[in-house]
Amino acid sequence: MPVSKNLELIRSDIPDTVELVAVTKTKSPEEILEAYDAGHRVFGESKAQELLPKYEALPRDIQWHMVGHLQSNKVKYIAPFVALIHSVDSPKLLKVINKEGEKNQRKIPCLLQIHIADETTKFGMGYDECRELLESDLFHNMEYVEIQGLMGMATFTDNTEKVRSEFRQLKQFFKTIKNKHFQNRVEFSEISMGMSNDYLLAIEEGSTMVRVGSAIFGDRPPTT
Repeated sequence: MPVSKNLELIRSDIPDTVELVAVTKTKSPEEILEAYDAGHRVFGESKAQELLPKYEALPRDIQWHMVGHLQSNKVKYIAPFVALIHSVDSPKLLKVINKEGEKNQRKIPCLLQIHIADETTKFGMGYDECRELLESDLFHNMEYVEIQGLMGMATFTDNTEKVRSEFRQLKQFFKTIKNKHFQNRVEFSEISMGMSNDYLLAIEEGSTMVRVGSAIFGDRPPTT
């Protein structure tokens, strides 16, 4: 099915209040342009080394989101232009982002990634680690990051109740830290959860932003 048709079907499934991030991992500029020509402007990339050439090759009104694991030494490549980093999974990484934000004289919008799945292969801070970060002097002295919310990846399983529970816990944690640390910060409003296989569940549990790749662009080729 054409990319434009896939986009139309997904948009019809999700409320206007939910941001659709079209994830372009392994996709060519030509494939991304199909979605762009269908009116889409918010795209996500999983690797900084793929994001930079796509940013340079494609129209400048695209909002690029970094949705995959971000290594500290790659932050400098995307800091000048990235619209949102979803995957801040450690205090160390946030410190580097703040440093690169200062170099570029811009506040870099970020989400704190929380580990909500059973799988150890997924990244993210634990709930306690996140609380410690938000209560630290390190965090309060960061002037060049803007925390806009949380991100989480649920366990990859057919057990929808397990997935729903993980999303629900993240939403509850969002409410808790919103009240404690971001009560008067209107920008702290995003919960990025849900991908191609579970975005409808995520929306039911309070997601404001879904990261959808294969349901838009088709399955990725197997890695060798």
